[in-house]
Amino acid sequence: MRVKKFIGAVAGLAAVGLVAGCSAGGGEAASGDQHVTVWLYPVIADEAAHKEFWDQTISDFEKANEGITVDYEIFPWANRDESLQTAIAANKGPDLVYLIPDQLTAYESSIEPMDDYLSDEHKDQILENVTESITLDAGMMGAPLLTSAMTLICNQAAFDAAGVTEFPETWDDIKEIAPAFADAGMYALNYPASAENTLNMTYYPLLWQAGGEVYTDDGEVGFDSPEGVSALEFITELAEMGALDPDALTTSVPLEQTAIAQGKVGCTWNNSVPELEPFWGEENIRVLAPLTDEESVAYGTVGSLSMLKSTESKDAAGAFAEYATSAEVIKPYLEASGFFSALDTDPIYPADSLLGQVEQYVPLTTVGELAESSRALMGVLSPEIQASLLGQKSPEDALNDAATAAEPLLK
Repeated sequence: MRVKKFIGAVAGLAAVGLVAGCSAGGGEAASGDQHVTVWLYPVIADEAAHKEFWDQTISDFEKANEGITVDYEIFPWANRDESLQTAIAANKGPDLVYLIPDQLTAYESSIEPMDDYLSDEHKDQILENVTESITLDAGMMGAPLLTSAMTLICNQAAFDAAGVTEFPETWDDIKEIAPAFADAGMYALNYPASAENTLNMTYYPLLWQAGGEVYTDDGEVGFDSPEGVSALEFITELAEMGALDPDALTTSVPLEQTAIAQGKVGCTWNNSVPELEPFWGEENIRVLAPLTDEESVAYGTVGSLSMLKSTESKDAAGAFAEYATSAEVIKPYLEASGFFSALDTDPIYPADSLLGQVEQYVPLTTVGELAESSRALMGVLSPEIQASLLGQKSPEDALNDAATAAEPLLK
């Protein structure tokens, strides 16, 4: 196995700080062979474990597929879009690249649909909500590697300190327990509202729970609906009650500096079990179903291997994508990273473990509506939501103003 040193696919990429990947083939493929390049990101926090997985996966694939060599490169999360955009513009992009759903819409014109490259058996295994999250008009825009579930997680120690004996299931339950937490100098919910936080993990889950949508079926803004107003009224009322940490509404600091780390927050849907365990302790973490208003739903991302149209070895790239995302191959990757399977297979984690408890809620997750304007829309909507939470605007006025500002983004 030779280490492939990265010099820079195009000018400007060399400064990205790439971690070199390994390949059983390496370099240029021999004449007549097919060569596949893959761009990845550090999903497994342990760099050595991450490289070990891909080294072994590629080695096994190449042994079973003579004539195909696979190279991979691991980029940092920071500036990943800039690097990929530059490479695509220079026709120096990879054959396969790890993308999440809102990136699928951004790069749709450069992506080859995977429908014809994945077997029917493989496609039938993909969870229905996952299939929806990676499907655009052109087809299935990736082979899903993983999914997540940002369900409700509560702190038993905080509930004990507040004298609250039952965990919430609905919005009304949250409002009912909020005064007890406030009286104990704590907060019923974690709600980070500064601009650095994605609405996928703050406001949008409430919008979906109310039965609302970010976009209408006609592609217009949908968050200014009665359901959207109801969701913002709910969280604004909690802010007025002192049920939310006021610092989290305006500033973003490392988790260890937050009220969550101090044990002063009852529940959160913005954090994962691995994030919370060092601060709350395994014994205090309670995994619950997503909150309910009209329905119980949570955000969950999906990471996929997507094929660029520019690849000259589409069949080989498709074969590797199917292999690398198959149930048995991807299982150790999921176990090492703490994510969940995108396939309808046996659970990855024991049912009584914390991750096993989260895993059961994967079918209740959504990535939301896919649209090219998704990220820009958040930039318009976030400050208006914050204005409502700070008492500067009514929820209805805030959403109406955001809808007006969003109109140019939809054209």
